[in-house]
Amino acid sequence: MTQATRSIVCANGATSAPPAGHYSHTCTAAGLVFVSGILPIAVDGRALTGEPFEAQARQVLANLDACLESAGIGRTDLVQVRVYVTDIQQWPAFNRLYAGWIGDHKPARAVAGVQELHFGLALEVEATALAPGQA
Repeated sequence: MTQATRSIVCANGATSAPPAGHYSHTCTAAGLVFVSGILPIAVDGRALTGEPFEAQARQVLANLDACLESAGIGRTDLVQVRVYVTDIQQWPAFNRLYAGWIGDHKPARAVAGVQELHFGLALEVEATALAPGQA
């Protein structure tokens, strides 16, 4: 692919808190949408540090919905979801919430326990999805 035909489109959703660092919420390239790591941060920019795990998980999934919507796609376009949790014992709680959120669609997924996440939050999610118009 030459530079002239190369296309990478990065964007931040209007219904998401602005990124706190030097990155974009989503980048679309080669027929895929790459969603940056999403933390449980409310639209007003408030980190849900100290909130119960399930409240943080619901916020992360709402933030993922906002990113997908801003890219013109939805949950059924997800190809892979990666989840990082600071307490792997929370995996069953996340799995239950995630299953209710995603429905019958079952994209590839990884759940990894990590020592620490930014702002002392309990989980982070990143994803890859098909771009609009991809079969």
